[in-house]
Amino acid sequence: MLTLLLLIALGICLYQRIGLKITSIILLGMLLLWGFAYSIPYFHWFILLLILVPLNLPALRQPISARLLDTFKGVMPKISDTEQEALDAGSVWWEREVFAGKPDWKRLHNIPKASLSADEEAFLNGPVEELCAMVNEWRITNIDRDISPDMWQFIKDKGFFSFIIPKEYGGLGFSAYAQSQVLTKLNSLSATLGSIVSVPNSLGPAELLMHYGTQEQKEYYLPRLAKGEEVPCFALTAVEAGSDAGGIPDKGVVCKGQWNGEEVVGLKLTWNKRYITLAPVATLLGLAFKMYDPDGLLGDKEDLGITCALIPTDTPGVEIGRRHYPLSTPFQNGPTSGDEVFVPLDYIIGGEKMAGQGWRMLVDCLSAGRAISLPSGATGGAKMVAYTTGAYARIRKQFKVPVGYMEGVMEALARIAGKTYMIDAVRTFTAAGIDTGEKPSVASAIVKCHTTKLAQECSIDGMDVHGGKAVMMGPKNYMGRSYQGAPISITVEGANILTRSLIIYGQGSIRCHPYVLKLIEASQNDNRSQAVKEFDKSLFAHIGFAMSNKVRTFWLGLTASLLSRKPQRDFTGRYYQRITRFSSALAFLSDVTMGVLGGELKRRESISGRLGDMLSNLYIATAILKFYDDKGRPEYDKDVVSWSIEQCLYETQMAADGVLRNFPIGWMGKLLRLVVFPLGLPLSPPSDKLGRRVAKDLQKAEAMREELTHGIYKSESDFSNLFKVDKALRLQLEMEPIVAKFSVALGKKPANHQVITFAKEAFEQEIISQEELELVVKAEDARLDVINVDDFSKEEMSGKFD
Repeated sequence: MLTLLLLIALGICLYQRIGLKITSIILLGMLLLWGFAYSIPYFHWFILLLILVPLNLPALRQPISARLLDTFKGVMPKISDTEQEALDAGSVWWEREVFAGKPDWKRLHNIPKASLSADEEAFLNGPVEELCAMVNEWRITNIDRDISPDMWQFIKDKGFFSFIIPKEYGGLGFSAYAQSQVLTKLNSLSATLGSIVSVPNSLGPAELLMHYGTQEQKEYYLPRLAKGEEVPCFALTAVEAGSDAGGIPDKGVVCKGQWNGEEVVGLKLTWNKRYITLAPVATLLGLAFKMYDPDGLLGDKEDLGITCALIPTDTPGVEIGRRHYPLSTPFQNGPTSGDEVFVPLDYIIGGEKMAGQGWRMLVDCLSAGRAISLPSGATGGAKMVAYTTGAYARIRKQFKVPVGYMEGVMEALARIAGKTYMIDAVRTFTAAGIDTGEKPSVASAIVKCHTTKLAQECSIDGMDVHGGKAVMMGPKNYMGRSYQGAPISITVEGANILTRSLIIYGQGSIRCHPYVLKLIEASQNDNRSQAVKEFDKSLFAHIGFAMSNKVRTFWLGLTASLLSRKPQRDFTGRYYQRITRFSSALAFLSDVTMGVLGGELKRRESISGRLGDMLSNLYIATAILKFYDDKGRPEYDKDVVSWSIEQCLYETQMAADGVLRNFPIGWMGKLLRLVVFPLGLPLSPPSDKLGRRVAKDLQKAEAMREELTHGIYKSESDFSNLFKVDKALRLQLEMEPIVAKFSVALGKKPANHQVITFAKEAFEQEIISQEELELVVKAEDARLDVINVDDFSKEEMSGKFD
């Protein structure tokens, strides 16, 4: 009986993550009480003291820890300088709570809500709307293959390149959320326009100058960039170095040369870059290269490392101008090269003292920028798909019913709505975090990777629902370019395949874990005595953490997490509980997997990718809960919130199941399954019934659809298809009661092409009024204008599509 009580007490302490000393006091106190009430339990005293005394006395533990430290060093691969700089870059934010197995829900809801200032609202409602009204996407993508000169000038004049530049330098000084809202609206109309505006406001010269530039560089370049007098680009990707940016072959050799008639110490730069957005039109080239000092002109070190410099593109030897053509999305993108181009040392961003600091500069800035530009593009694209596809499915009829009422189409519509909500929630949540001063490196990778993937899936479903309408290119086609361009976002700023395993989990497992990084740092400490102390402290804390995760995971699985705390009592309460359960499972599986594979986990990308999927889906699910709460928990969002979170949780479960099915040691995987899923797999995908409700909401011109697509360009303009599609939907919904009335009166239901004919017959029989007839004609004209596609003459085809 006493043994059972002690085990229960130990389990409770581990579940609650009570510290070692307090746990020891509780267990020993129980023995004292038992001795007073019954008899002295000598055996239990012996066992507990044998275990607890060494655990609580570091001096007794450390000889063991010293041996384990040597073993750890043997199996842990050496972290390179570039890897260390990546680990040090940015910050760790809410993703740490998700990874650590016990999310603090109070902390989640205390994160400030994303919001806009009055100036930011005015910019969105003024210049952004004006710029959107200028967009003729067909002309941009098929005729000019560029935005118009008027649009270029408008962008420069109104400060679209200066969102991140502080006001004291002439910039707009916008928040991350404001930048994201602007880019969302622009991308809902044109990915070409969105790309042109996003690059100067992301990782590039302005960002690097603000954080690392000399005061002289800031005062000269930032006002020019803010006014659009300089068009910037940043060249990192080389022919032989894409995702492995640390392996760039481009070089800068320190030497003496002539500059403005004087001999100075400078750099002879040689580079060959590609995929550089804005390079063909840039006046200021940001360049990443490896810097060498073979003659020791700057010191004793020859290989100084990656360095970043700013090169005016009119510098002799700089080659720009040629363009790539990325999947028929003609934003300005192209190669740049130079052969032994001489520049002075003060072209280095931050001056000579920042030589060799380029990689740290890049990864630190990328930690925030990656969470804004591409996720905003994904949001604009997904919202456009949701807005138009829901409407099109409602106005497009087959077999005398809207295609959106067919269950197969409803499945696609539910996916579009649910995934759009996910994208918007995680994009907004992470931007809010950046606005609090965070630079969440792991979270930004999650957001970039999964928003772009989800947006592509929305585009695919949108294409399927539209059918031939989306296949036939022309001014009336608003879907085709979204579908064609989706892979671009998936590829750039770190290909999603590598981001998923190497960054989200590769960095996440180290950065987000409370003890792994401390163990690694201790193993690399050259001070043996201090290393042993640090390693000992972190090791035994890690052991306690792992034991806690095992107990928590098993208990939460056994009880279906029904007994865990939930901060809300409505329908979301169960989602909080399930997230807590899978967060604990992630922490437990991570500890076991890292313990079994050690440094080999870095190369086992299928396993690390699935663990990364668990982390990502849990992060997205918590973002949805926060987003819903920040919106005031509206009733009209209930179904789409449920669909989105249930999908995230199901994906989390299946990722965990994949880890267990493919665990490197088969029998261990089976034992781990008993801990993680003691009662089997508990979750299913969102139900068909729920999906049908979400799909129907997307086909109504009501609150859910309007809020889901909030922030895209919905105004009327000369070339906006979005306005036309929405107008057709609203007229169709207004017309349908009239059609129902005359169908009953006439005793027959019209086919698609008979609506106007029957309406005229009903008018002649005085069943409907003149106004009602005019409404039917207007609605049918609007519907046909949307569902019709373009065709071209032989001359047009040969002249416009070469």
